Amino acid sequence: FSLLVFAILESCISFAGQQVMANATDDIARKLRTGQIRPADLDLAKLKDLIWDRLEIIVADGCPGLEVDLREYTSFADAASAKFKITDGDIVLTKNGTPDPTGFIVDPGPSMSKNMLRVFYKWPVMTDFMRKRMSNLDDGKTLHFATATWQNEPFDD
Repeated sequence: FSLLVFAILESCISFAGQQVMANATDDIARKLRTGQIRPADLDLAKLKDLIWDRLEIIVADGCPGLEVDLREYTSFADAASAKFKITDGDIVLTKNGTPDPTGFIVDPGPSMSKNMLRVFYKWPVMTDFMRKRMSNLDDGKTLHFATATWQNEPFDD
């Protein structure tokens, strides 16, 4: 009975964390799309802080394990070719099946450009017996992932 209760709690907390992260990703993407957050004012640290401000209720202080990737693409088909895979317990960004040498970057486009924001969080699995079943990364963590792809509105650059 205890195993079942812990499995349910672990799964529910993990699902809640995933939903909070997806909502944070959508909120930030909307602000980027409408020009409320200007591409020129954004860097990796600021983007991580914006996401962490929305996740701090459910993740550890400082949001360890958070990775973000924000890029401009020439077309939606080009954005669709951007993928990731888990290799040796780590996240590897790929493009057309080959590893992307640029890694995680923050390079948003100007107005009317096509962009994609990908947010990755290495969620710690807390109970030992669930760690073996749920984790897909090193150190007993599982990957939470959220993405948003959009075309910016015609705001003043």
